[in-house]
This record gives sequence, structure tokens and C-alpha cells, in this order.
Amino acid sequence: MTTAAATAARIPTGPRGHLLMGVLPQVRRDILGFLSAIHREYGDVVSYRLGPIKSHLIAHPDGVRHVLQDHVKNYTKDHLSYRMGKWITGNGLLTSQGDFWLRQRRLAQPAFHRQRIAGMAAQMIQSTEAMLQRWDASAAQGTPVGITEEMMRLSLGIVGEALFGTSVEDQTARVGAAFNELSRQIAERFRSFNMLPPVLPTRNDRAFRAARTTLKETVQGIIATRRQRPEDTGDLLSMLMAARDEDTGTGMTDAQLGDEVLTMLLAGHETTATTLSWVFGLLAKHPDVEARLHAEVDAVLAGRAPTVEDVPKLGYTRQVVEEAMRLYPAAVIFSRTVMEDDVIGGFKIPKGTAVDVSPYVTHRHPDFWEEPDLFRPERFAPEAAAKRHRFAWFPFSGGPRQCIGNSFAMMESQLVLATVAQRYQLREAPGFTLQPESHLSLRPFGGLPMHLERRSPVARS
Repeated sequence: MTTAAATAARIPTGPRGHLLMGVLPQVRRDILGFLSAIHREYGDVVSYRLGPIKSHLIAHPDGVRHVLQDHVKNYTKDHLSYRMGKWITGNGLLTSQGDFWLRQRRLAQPAFHRQRIAGMAAQMIQSTEAMLQRWDASAAQGTPVGITEEMMRLSLGIVGEALFGTSVEDQTARVGAAFNELSRQIAERFRSFNMLPPVLPTRNDRAFRAARTTLKETVQGIIATRRQRPEDTGDLLSMLMAARDEDTGTGMTDAQLGDEVLTMLLAGHETTATTLSWVFGLLAKHPDVEARLHAEVDAVLAGRAPTVEDVPKLGYTRQVVEEAMRLYPAAVIFSRTVMEDDVIGGFKIPKGTAVDVSPYVTHRHPDFWEEPDLFRPERFAPEAAAKRHRFAWFPFSGGPRQCIGNSFAMMESQLVLATVAQRYQLREAPGFTLQPESHLSLRPFGGLPMHLERRSPVARS
């Protein structure tokens, strides 16, 4: 930052908020409405207070790139949101920083090599077909299923098997319930600015600790069992256990393995399940999009199960997923703490304050998205996507801290969607309204109950 730029920079404005709580009451009532409103009123750099924290919403893709990529070292994860995240995942890839994070990222990266991920496709499809067999009874009886719960169960099973190389079906319900409890509490604690760790003898704190213990004991038990037979079984845990630092030759301790596995279990199932829930809810409201999706699936697969070789051919299927992630990204905000004075978009960003970049806001920025509130998957056709700003769409974050599992998540979403779309159309249960609610991720309110309608089978070629 040049002296001239700093001198010419303006001080950003924004809502005044409450004397003590700042804008926390508005955030607590409706975080999505609040973020959208301040962007409309104040522009691409907005200043506000979250309790004692002075923050700035950075909405323009140039500013997002500045924070997440070009000046990433000036914007650290030493922020309340990530300190709270450590209550669940410890010092895993999501929350760690600096040289330690870089070491862990390098150790974990080979586990997410494209070929390694491609080898997991068959298991993703097998798990989805097992879910559809369960659905057949509900379809025959005409009873709705809770799509969000079903997607959480499915994606947890998929990522669990990808990590551990074995079915975790017997533990899915218990682990899923623990994640749900922690997700609900973290979202509520952040909205109420409850920064105290969950150490008190209150009902909420006891439930938090019990859920966290469930996750840690499950993961530690699997790691201990695997240490007794350390051969490479082809799963991600084997890769992580065998990984060695190039400089020191050391691997991960059991404690660090536990943190990384918990991080991958959480991020790997929560975001994908949330995305797929939105996909099915949006398809039910847009029969023209659904018809085009079914036409592609029928033409590409002709009644057979998909394979990894089909993924590049399911282009519109991917566009449906990407558009759902644009409208309802799993992560509403990525927050950072400012290490040194800076200028973004001509505005002063002081040291010690925070910045928030919001996929939800930027994904609806009218300068980059025509009629941004409408569901139009063709926005992600290759020719359209190539013309758009790289940081106009960033559901997996961006820059060096981009989610390590993004390719895994996209392949899983395509394959699950294609497999389900072959057999079923999903219809909203009467009286249900598709609207968001915030947990750790942005889920459809009420679990998204839907009726299942069998599709006519397509003749195999």
C-alpha cells in the first residue's frame, strides 16, 4: 500500500447499530437480510460493529480477491469465528494458520489427488443407491422424507468411507446427531456473541461437550485401530498416516490426525449435504430446469448407473449444482482479522479490525449477475463462466486457503444428483416453504420434507 493510496483513501460508512451490541440484534434476527440491505445501501465496502469487533463487509470480487488471494498474509484466521471452530475441530486445516497450516496442507494434499478422488466414485454411487432402496418404501406409502436429514446421512456415510475405507453405517446416526448439536450451538453462540468456551455446567455446555466427546472418541478409536494395521488400504486416512514432511521426515501425531479427520468429516459432509438439499428444493420449484436435467441424465446414462467417466458428460448437472451453491452457499461469511493498515476499493481498512467476505452477497452482486435472485443454471455454461470475474463465485473460499476437498464435493454432488434423478422426482410437502436458516451452514428451514415420485425407467442402450 503506497502512502498516496492511504492518504487518498476514504473511511467506509455503515449502520451505526446499538451502542454496546452494534449490529448484533439485526444479525441475530436475519443475517441474510442484514447483509443484503447494507450492501444495497452502503456499497461494496461497509463498516459496522459486531459487539466490540469493528468489521467491514467486502462485497466486490476485486476486494474478495484482495483478501483471499493477493494479500492473504495480511488477513488471518485469528478471528472469533475460527477460535470457536477450534472448539470442535481443534487445530485442523480449517482453523490452523501460518507455517503449521502450510505443513499440514502439504501433507494432506496427495490424499486429494484427482486420481485418488476418482477412485471413490463407485462407493459414492453405491451409497446413493442404498439410500434409494430405503426411499422405495416411503414412495410406496406416499410418506414424505426429510431431504436435509437424508443428505446429511448419505454424505456422512460417503465421506466416512472415503476417509476410513470401511462402512461407518453403525456410527452415522450417533456422529450425525453430534455434528447437528455442535452446528446448532456454534451458530447460536456466534449470533449472540457468546465467546465463552463451553465449560460451564449449563445444559447447553454439557450437550456441547458430550457431542464433542462423541466425535473425538469415534475418530480416536478408528485411528487407534488403524495404527495396529498400518498398511495402505487406499483411503484418505491411510494417505494421511503415511504422509511425511519433506524437510523433517516426520508424520502427523495421533492428536493432529484426529483434528484433520474431524475437520474433513465436518466440512466434507455438512457442505455437500446442504448443497444437495438446496438442489432438490430448487428443482421442485423450477420444472423447466428439472426437465432439462432429466433429459441430460437419461441421454448420458440411458438407464445404467453413472461412473466416474460420466462426470465430464454431465455438464448441465454440474451447472445445477453450481447455481444452487451461488444462491445458497453453505458458508454465508468468511471472516479475517487485519494485521496491518490497508486500502480496499479506495477505503481504509485499519489494523486490528476484521473483514467479512460473503459468498451470499457477492454471489448476488448485480454488477456480475443478471437478475441475481433467479435460479438459472446456464449461468455456469463454460462460455458464460469464462467471462466472469474469478471471485464472483467462491463457495469454497479462494486463494491458498480454498477448500482442499472442493473436487471431491463437486464430483460427489454430480454423481448423487444424477443417480437420484434417474429414479425420482422430488416434490415439496404441502404447506412447506423453501427458505434458509443458519446453522454452521445455510440449510433449508425445517429439514425440507418432500414427496417422492417414481420416474419411468429409461431403456438401456
